[in-house]
Amino acid sequence: MKENKKKLLIYAHYYIPDVASTGQILCELAEGMLDKFDITVICVVPSYNGTVQEKYKGKKYYFEKINNVKIVRVRVPEFNKSDKISRVKNILAYFFRAMLATFKVGKQDYIFTISQPPILGGLLGVFGKWVKRAKLIYNIQDFNPEQVLAVGYCGSKLVTKIMMMFDKFSCKQSNLVITVGRDLVNTLNGRFNKKPPKCVIINNWTNEKEIYPLKKNNPKVLEFKKKYGLENKFVIMYSGNMGLYYDLENLIKVIRKFKSNTKTADGKEVVFAFVGAGSVLDKLKDYVGKHNMENVVFIPYQDKSDLIYSLNAGDVHWCVNAKGIKGVSCPSKYYGLVACGKPILGVLEKGSEVRLLIEETKGGLVCDPKDYNSIKKNIQWFLDNANSDAMTAMGKHGYDNLIKNLTKDKSIKKYKDEILGC
Repeated sequence: MKENKKKLLIYAHYYIPDVASTGQILCELAEGMLDKFDITVICVVPSYNGTVQEKYKGKKYYFEKINNVKIVRVRVPEFNKSDKISRVKNILAYFFRAMLATFKVGKQDYIFTISQPPILGGLLGVFGKWVKRAKLIYNIQDFNPEQVLAVGYCGSKLVTKIMMMFDKFSCKQSNLVITVGRDLVNTLNGRFNKKPPKCVIINNWTNEKEIYPLKKNNPKVLEFKKKYGLENKFVIMYSGNMGLYYDLENLIKVIRKFKSNTKTADGKEVVFAFVGAGSVLDKLKDYVGKHNMENVVFIPYQDKSDLIYSLNAGDVHWCVNAKGIKGVSCPSKYYGLVACGKPILGVLEKGSEVRLLIEETKGGLVCDPKDYNSIKKNIQWFLDNANSDAMTAMGKHGYDNLIKNLTKDKSIKKYKDEILGC
């Protein structure tokens, strides 16, 4: 007898083929839960870089199916990541059109929403719960308004107070809140003096079957290095979004202290590679150009299928957050970095989830955000110990812990069990 699957509606601001990390995770989560749920996703038309393809400009809604996941895409206006007004218009268009799209997807047993866009993601979930008379699971990847306060994105106390009121409301309405780190659980509990919502931790992941260690002489890795001038270099790599939450504008000033002819102890030239895009990319490029930093390379986002080669091209990987992000956000990029068996150059606050993982596994060097002297010292340690047994062991420790405790299948199983049990 065929099992009747429960119906699950996911609100995802971004979904594949967009390269947003949450979109990638939600894709793997949705596809990994198809054995238990009939899944529909409501998301925007592909537009993470701000532009919309012509084929998605003719209608308000597009109905697709990818790997047995039903998708309803809503059209949104194009935007510029450095222009607040255009971003707000884009987000609001998604919010209201996703609400309308909710009426197009039929009965649902569960509503699953994430904390993106800030505040509105939670409210969408509440709306879906009410309309569909379903159970609500709120997956908090980032806490807001705490995040916007941490980076000074909004200076209005009234606005942030209203944001907090709305997001606490979304949490209270949830049958289950899922966070991605121990420090985020503390933040949730701190919001509610009495009776915090039911909450569990489920770590994010990378697909360790797609991202894994490769030998240094792998032809595709060598091809990537040759393409971007990284051949025979010691590569310290930042890979991912270059946005407001990483203090990159100050980290580039630390990097400037390492002159273009800097070499490692074993004689390799050092290069700092930035792979990706984001709202501060142009500022970083301007700074590098102004100061003739020839040992800095900017590389565009890589296709998901090529990510294994770009990540393996790095000898050391940055994993950073700005000060004030502890308990607010968890850099999920960490899982992809350790999946390649690479040591981590961490700039993270004490007690934050990823810093705890690095410290517990001895998988890299960490220091506090804004401690620029320690950042410089940690970079120098890697230069002095390039390709040493100690450095290799760091990468192995992180990788071994990932395979033992943090695989994609383990996390997705937890999601299925928790949703069905809420």
